[in-house]
Amino acid sequence: MSAIENSKLAIIGAGAVGTSLAYASLIRQSAREVVLYDINEPKVEAEVLDLAHGTQFTGASCVSGGADLDMISDANMVVITAGARQHPGQSRLEMSGVNVGILRELMPKLIKRAPDAVYMIVTNPCDILTYAALHFSGLPSSRVFGSGTVLDSSRLRWLLAHRVGVAIANVHATIVGEHGDSEFPLWSQARVGPISLDQWVADDISPVTNGREKFSEAEFAAITEDVKTAAYRVIAGKGATNYAIGLSGARIVEAVLRDEGAVLPISSVLTDYRGVSNVALSVPTVVNAEGVSRVIEVPFSESEQALFQHSADTLRATLDTLGLK
Repeated sequence: MSAIENSKLAIIGAGAVGTSLAYASLIRQSAREVVLYDINEPKVEAEVLDLAHGTQFTGASCVSGGADLDMISDANMVVITAGARQHPGQSRLEMSGVNVGILRELMPKLIKRAPDAVYMIVTNPCDILTYAALHFSGLPSSRVFGSGTVLDSSRLRWLLAHRVGVAIANVHATIVGEHGDSEFPLWSQARVGPISLDQWVADDISPVTNGREKFSEAEFAAITEDVKTAAYRVIAGKGATNYAIGLSGARIVEAVLRDEGAVLPISSVLTDYRGVSNVALSVPTVVNAEGVSRVIEVPFSESEQALFQHSADTLRATLDTLGLK
């Protein structure tokens, strides 16, 4: 495969997430052409017009869109953000039924118009819908994946960068499992530069200890909880998470359209990954023009293996209630 010239990105859904993804993709020049689709014609036309007015400042990228699904024809990549909105206090899994129904109707229409595209699911619950999209599409598993824990991992790295006082690019830490309440950090593999996190020693600013301390188990637990609940706090305050998922989504789009071979924790349907099969979960994955090029086998600690299995069991239970086997 190779980077796609004059690439076309189609975004399904002109809500807060879809428009933020379109905006981020234009600014970052993730694709040559960005097409935004929504059933709400006045809304999507207004959003496209607003974005188009700024394209003087976005290089060669252009934007179009509307309520005619034919506009996405021959897209190289399709990103699905359409679906029921997550409300304050509502878990991602609680949105499953409605959004699976939307996807059941939508996927055949998309495949008809963009049969060769790589498909990314952003709509929550991301992992459930990734599994459903693959089921409804009939496409190879490499070409259907979810945005997974790319954003969750960015939240983790942001917290750790502030804690240790280094640039976020030098923090290497990943959230795996469900994009949701059963997700967890791979602390055993976390690094600051070349140094494992459990060996990192930083200046302690506490006037009580006035010394140098390593991370404690309590601090690891607090950071984990902070990452898990971050989206709930944003939703409670402003009604939706959109900017960060727009940026992280654009980053994944670039990995595909530029054939990067980037390692990202996207969500794909796994086959015998550390004993887990037939469920979509996020693990470090090589992403290129094929979509999922390779799922990387990562060492887990014993406790991480148990958490990973719990995450798989949680999603499998939801899939069973939806009749998705």
